[in-house]
Amino acid sequence: MSVEVLDSATIVNFIEDEKAFEGVVHDRFARLDTNHDGLLSYTEMTKELQSLRVLETHFGIDDKTDPDELAAVYRSIFVQFDHDSNGAVDVEEFKAETKRMMLAMANGLGFLPVQMVLEEDSFLKKAVEWESSKVAAA
Repeated sequence: MSVEVLDSATIVNFIEDEKAFEGVVHDRFARLDTNHDGLLSYTEMTKELQSLRVLETHFGIDDKTDPDELAAVYRSIFVQFDHDSNGAVDVEEFKAETKRMMLAMANGLGFLPVQMVLEEDSFLKKAVEWESSKVAAA
């Protein structure tokens, strides 16, 4: 984890650079697709969601979470990604939903930069790294 400065422009500009954004999305998709069939099953996506531990921590302190509640949240998130409701998520669905979520985060951040703790391999961290590489190249 690292503390990074982030604003909405960082996220939006990263998404608008289709080559950079698609590269990161395809890399993540390939890592999640453990059986290499070109689709993400509920099980494959759940492993990623479990690693995020969104509901299981409260300011870094583990909370006991009802397993049924967790399963319902994971199922709900999976359904958001599975646009055609076929029980699997292809790379285009994954990209579209990732883009939608990142744009929602950008909208919530606004224009003023904020400091955030980011996981090293997160999409937001990749956006910050992308922006830093653009500034260094200029």
